[in-house]
Amino acid sequence: DISADACAGLPVPALEKMLARATRESLSKQGGGSATLEEWLCRKFGIARQTDEPIAPVTLIADGMEPGSDYWLRADPVHLQMERTQLRLHPDVVLSANEAEQLCTSLNRHFYAEGMCFFSPHPQRWYLKLESVPELITSSLAQVSGRNVYTYLPKGKDALRWHKILNEIQMVFFEHEINHAREERGDLPVNSVWLWGGGSAVTQAAPLYNRVGGDSFLAGAFAQATGIPSAKFPGDLNLPTGEQGDMLIAWEGLRLPLLQGDLHAWRDSIQCLEQSYLAPLWKALCQGRIREISLHVPCMSMEHRFVLTGRSAWKLWCLPKSLGRYTLGEV
Repeated sequence: DISADACAGLPVPALEKMLARATRESLSKQGGGSATLEEWLCRKFGIARQTDEPIAPVTLIADGMEPGSDYWLRADPVHLQMERTQLRLHPDVVLSANEAEQLCTSLNRHFYAEGMCFFSPHPQRWYLKLESVPELITSSLAQVSGRNVYTYLPKGKDALRWHKILNEIQMVFFEHEINHAREERGDLPVNSVWLWGGGSAVTQAAPLYNRVGGDSFLAGAFAQATGIPSAKFPGDLNLPTGEQGDMLIAWEGLRLPLLQGDLHAWRDSIQCLEQSYLAPLWKALCQGRIREISLHVPCMSMEHRFVLTGRSAWKLWCLPKSLGRYTLGEV
């Protein structure tokens, strides 16, 4: 079993103690749970769903641009690889800023008459500005990474038009000189974009957190959009006694390795999480410097939540179990 292999022998004592002594809940989407990190962050930051979770206008701000009153989609550069009857998406196509700019320039030239404008403020995060709001429901890039794209193509009233647009984008890229140069030096070509996370500028909600930390660019973008201080990993956890309010630590480094089946990267990431955050948090809880730890795990159609209080931390009779027992559903 892949889950058992990934967890075998992992030295994560703080996490195992937390899971053993916490109160566990499983929430379906209908019951208030979240299946993806994007959904969870929108709900926690009080940002209403539009046609999609409006990720594009949130991350656009973090990438140095203002959404204004326009409608935006993420249009991230990807490589699509045909495998028998499946077309698999590879998101981790490393580009230079110059390559991204030239590819977007070609797209803007091709789609100029349709009122579409592509931007690449970050080489791996592209954006598409539209003059009108499409009736379109998309899937996040993380959901489709390493998977068959046919299952996740845009849906909705305007879906067929956007399938055609994706085909045109692939034709623009097919003979592009940037891709020829990349293939010659052994790099994956950019042969498509993935459209997702559409929306207009979001209304700033009342902040739920005092601070945001962890390794997640996405959580940091939500913090910036709502005026909450954030620190990129690695940072000083620094839990002063008497501080009021809640801190959000979002750890995204487990998601992509899991979707891509990279067990070594997944193990490295969870050990980094243990050492950098979970072990210090466990110590602070036992010392009474924090009141509660709530661990949320969005997963498919279900969200798993583990709540640990200072009192429950001392349930010494709740013996830790290996992480693999949880992934196999044995506890």
